[in-house]
Amino acid sequence: MAVRSAKREPVTRNLRPRTPRTAASVRKQSVSDVIARSLEEDIVLGRRHPREHLVEQDLCERFNTHRGDVRLALFELEKKGIVRRIPNRGAIVRDLTPKEVREIYAVREELEVMAMRILPFPVAKSDLDKLAELQRKHSAAIDAGDLLTVFYSNLHFHQMLFGLCSNTCLIEAIELLAQKTYGIRSYANTFPEALDQARRDHIEMIEALRASRRDDLIALARRHLKPSQEAYIRAYERRFGDSNQAVMIPAK
Repeated sequence: MAVRSAKREPVTRNLRPRTPRTAASVRKQSVSDVIARSLEEDIVLGRRHPREHLVEQDLCERFNTHRGDVRLALFELEKKGIVRRIPNRGAIVRDLTPKEVREIYAVREELEVMAMRILPFPVAKSDLDKLAELQRKHSAAIDAGDLLTVFYSNLHFHQMLFGLCSNTCLIEAIELLAQKTYGIRSYANTFPEALDQARRDHIEMIEALRASRRDDLIALARRHLKPSQEAYIRAYERRFGDSNQAVMIPAK
């Protein structure tokens, strides 16, 4: 399956708000956001690998900016659990051990199943139509080999799905744990059968929602999480060995 490379987003510059103070704050926010999003996409698409160093000077040159913007971006990615910063060593793409992955996915499963349990039926036709449209975009991206659109359309599908439960605290918890596993997505996406299974799961989820079949929806929520988890663990153990202990990288 051919993968279409994503266009690099330009860094926003030359903004002209009313005061110099506002100009500085807007510029920092906009540039660091572009850097963070670009790095996040690199990680999701497998262009950056676990334990890979993110060198500040290289990023400054890539985005034609200074270290302040780069550090703000890395700080945001660290808060999401995607990047790890090590004293005197800089930032690396965070790697999750098999033990950490199993723990995260165990909690994700319970939270997502809870959302399906409390989701009110019947679901409005307008919401079902929005989910169906997001699934069509996801399916078309799979067929086109556009993995960046696959990622975003899948992300938006699940945000819409879990948003139906209307529990803000639960939705935020689901989103937080999903962010920690962004780097895992690229492993399952290398297998066409995993993408096809995700597509079928989405279609079945919509059908279960339409028919108010809660038990089927819960079973699908549990099944849907497994391919990414299993693909990452297999890849991790091939590369680093079978270890359930967190990897410690000593500071120099």
